[in-house]
Amino acid sequence: VGKGNAGSTYMGRGNNRPRKGSLQVWPRKRARSQNVRIRSWPAMTTTKLAGFAGYKIAMTHFSYINKKPDARGKNKELVSAATIVECPPLKVFSLRFYKQTPYGLKLISEVLSKNQNKNLSRRIIAPKKFNENFPEKYDDIRVLCHTQPYLTSLSKKSPEIIELAISGPLANKLEYAKSLTQKEIKVSEIFQDHQIIDVHAVTKGKGLQGSIKRFGLALKQKKSEKKKRSVGNLGPVQPRKVLFTVAHPGQMGYHTRTEYNKPIIKISNNPTIINPVQGFQRYGMVKNDYILIKGSIPGPSKRLVKLVHAIRKKQPINIDIRSIAR
Repeated sequence: VGKGNAGSTYMGRGNNRPRKGSLQVWPRKRARSQNVRIRSWPAMTTTKLAGFAGYKIAMTHFSYINKKPDARGKNKELVSAATIVECPPLKVFSLRFYKQTPYGLKLISEVLSKNQNKNLSRRIIAPKKFNENFPEKYDDIRVLCHTQPYLTSLSKKSPEIIELAISGPLANKLEYAKSLTQKEIKVSEIFQDHQIIDVHAVTKGKGLQGSIKRFGLALKQKKSEKKKRSVGNLGPVQPRKVLFTVAHPGQMGYHTRTEYNKPIIKISNNPTIINPVQGFQRYGMVKNDYILIKGSIPGPSKRLVKLVHAIRKKQPINIDIRSIAR
């Protein structure tokens, strides 16, 4: 088993070809929610929010001059693709206090903000009584924020509720969290130009797809029996089961993905720089602060994306932007 044409499904290290289908992310199943869960946060010394949220708009391109000393195209005008993400300001819904246990962090108390937005009733049922007592002992504080999609060109009014970590020493987290409850949080307060970030989102869904498109198998020969767009065989006789490595039809797309080390090209509160005359297709006009991220990010237009400070150490980029396409 393993010798044969390109339609063979043997996933081991053979002499003919490499395996089909990446095992970088497994299983290939639909995401539970577009509001993805962030399992680890970066460790930073400054006291600030560790992330933000926005809505993907579209892609564009920009020209720049790379000023990195050891860059291949140093002092030459280059062109690169970029993604536009609209970031309306966030509002704090509650402060959450956690205690460290042998099984991880455990929520011990939650203090809700008094100034609640009326659109929150579309997402949750807020309690009528507010807990104003802060616990004396805790190991971590996180902030529960909600987005404001009604400030954008999106048709939906229901906000997304997201939990964001606070970096820095524990002694400064409480006062910083209290200050966030009295204002709207802007993306320019969290990120800076030319900074490196990570992007968490759900990819574009493609539904049920066959093994040719899903795993990149080659079509079988013209004289092959029965199907031509199927796998060559289902594996060896032993073990008496079909292994998970066999390329089968199934769900493709709508997976939770993380893009590491994406440079922020520009953060601006002037949408007229990028707004086309007719607006962006399938989105509309940009009305709030936006960021320009170099390269592509997961998800289609209008998808909620979460932006987090880079968890892997990397220096900021050094470029000089010349122009941005509209």
